[in-house]
Amino acid sequence: MNILKKLYLHERFFNYLSIIVIAFLLSFWFSIFYSIAWFMVIVLSVIFLMDIYLLFKIKNGIQANRILGNKFSNSDENKVPISIKNNYNFTIEIKIIDELPVQFQKRDFLQMANIKALGNYNFEYKVTPFERGEYFFGNLNIYVSSFFNMVSKRYKFQQNYKVAVYPSYLQMRKYEFLAMSNRLTEFGLKKIRRIGHTLEFEQIKNYVNGDDVRTINWKATAKKAQLMVNQFQDEKSQPIYSIIDVGRVMKMPFEGLKLLDYAINATLAFSNIAIKKNDKAGLITFAKKVNSIVAASNKKTHVNTINEALYNIDTNFMDADFGYLYAVIKRTVKQRSLIMLYTNFEHISSLKRQLTYLQAISKHHLLVVVFFENTEIQNLLNENAEDLQTIYHKTIAEKFDYEKKLIVKELERRGIYAILTKPKNLTLNVINKYLEFKSKGFI
Repeated sequence: MNILKKLYLHERFFNYLSIIVIAFLLSFWFSIFYSIAWFMVIVLSVIFLMDIYLLFKIKNGIQANRILGNKFSNSDENKVPISIKNNYNFTIEIKIIDELPVQFQKRDFLQMANIKALGNYNFEYKVTPFERGEYFFGNLNIYVSSFFNMVSKRYKFQQNYKVAVYPSYLQMRKYEFLAMSNRLTEFGLKKIRRIGHTLEFEQIKNYVNGDDVRTINWKATAKKAQLMVNQFQDEKSQPIYSIIDVGRVMKMPFEGLKLLDYAINATLAFSNIAIKKNDKAGLITFAKKVNSIVAASNKKTHVNTINEALYNIDTNFMDADFGYLYAVIKRTVKQRSLIMLYTNFEHISSLKRQLTYLQAISKHHLLVVVFFENTEIQNLLNENAEDLQTIYHKTIAEKFDYEKKLIVKELERRGIYAILTKPKNLTLNVINKYLEFKSKGFI
């Protein structure tokens, strides 16, 4: 019975069987075909049994391995290598059917190849996930046929293999390299070294006009018989928080990916670069209430902590409570910090409801509000208006597009920095803004 479960008839077997049936039909009119038909039945039966013997005489005729890590990168192409070894002493034909996770909705996977005797075959395919979470691969099914091509033997490998899809760590590595080589920084920015008053002591120097008299070192002054002052440097490690709105406004999908996932990917890449630049990266997610808080830190392992926190968040159907967010920031973030707030405003009225809280946050922190262009509206604006209905649609689209620009102006008028970006350019724009602030000495 075990053999029958693994045995499958090849297409060529049915072709031969059709020829025999035709021969029997012709034998009603031409008797010679009757003998020919029975001769073909005997030959087909012998070949059929020989084919079964060749395929089943070895228990493990092939060895196959789907080479997967324990995680995939969300929204990126992930390679899935497959390695197959032929243990038969003859050339085989194989059909590979890999049972992909249900999230990919792919039911037509098929790869065919020929492998020489005792040879190897390696290939890879790519998958692009658009949701975080656990993905389960089913069986790696391989159907093996000999040179007779009468039957196939099925082999199954690696059933229910689990892979976790994390925020885009491939994107994180890509932007880390570009940022460290300063290839992301806008042209013309210049680093400014500022003298500060934190506890990071630098040196004692002679007093010159303009120095703060509060920094006079009286002991050194008495020893040198001239005014000497302490000089300090600004702290190198500044707290930087990414705050992500996980309310319903972040459910909107663009190019298969939700706004929340764009924000998550940008947060991971941005936090990694901030830590590489010796700043402290933290995370807050909120909607009706604050869901998670990761305190700012510049430890090398802190990126993994942020990554795990990002992996587990999802949007809900509640509106975000910016008043509660302000209370939490005031209570937990004591030091002046750079705050990247990822949210979305479609109308100027929705901004005005939250503007009081945003202004309150910006009084104590360097606040950057990050929200998104509606690329579908942009595509509509680029269309040619050929009839009255299209003109109407374009007019409405222009109104929405203009409101987005009004939101930027309103925020800037209140002293709040804003980034209006296409979803696919989010990571690049956020990192550029951070590097701009660093070069100008804002943080």
